[in-house]
Amino acid sequence: MLELMQSGGWLMVPILACSVAAAAICIERAWVLQASRVAPDDLLDTARAADAAARFGNVTSDSPLGRILLAGLAGAQGDRDLMDRDLMDRMKEAMEGAAGPVVHEMERHLTLLGTIAAISPLLGLLGTVIGMIQVFTTLVADGVANPGLLAEGISKALVTTAAGLGVAIPALFFHRYFLRRVDELAVSMEHAASRLVEMVCGDRDVEPRA
Repeated sequence: MLELMQSGGWLMVPILACSVAAAAICIERAWVLQASRVAPDDLLDTARAADAAARFGNVTSDSPLGRILLAGLAGAQGDRDLMDRDLMDRMKEAMEGAAGPVVHEMERHLTLLGTIAAISPLLGLLGTVIGMIQVFTTLVADGVANPGLLAEGISKALVTTAAGLGVAIPALFFHRYFLRRVDELAVSMEHAASRLVEMVCGDRDVEPRA
């Protein structure tokens, strides 16, 4: 492996750095974007089972969904004489405002992962071009007295292209996968937010007005 790295020249260094960065991002996003960490199933289910007076006492900001729901609950506080439609609009506006930063945080590092997927094959191609230039420079200077040496030089020049593609293909796959994962989790959180609005408005329907 070390010999292969050395044969690719100095451009193997940034390609190797891209591979390490891509692997680190994939591992970190796979851990962070677990459904149990982003949108715990029991966050609203437990609240529904509690009594009406303390129904939302266990909603915390420990998860992205928790931060969104807390923003909605904060928007529901205040004037108890608000009509249900006004209350719903206030809660939705508050949760939409909180959802933007939450989704942005979920997409953290994915732009870098996409950039790695784009530039890795270009770095490999650049290494190959530089290698071919060196091969043909040698060819012009020494002629074709040693075809084996020429073939060896060409094979070494292609190492960077293979390495660049080896980094880019999985990076592109996981970039698309994590973007899709964020979209799915965002839809799940949107459904939970809608359920929260229904639960709050349902409590108002049964609570006596002062």
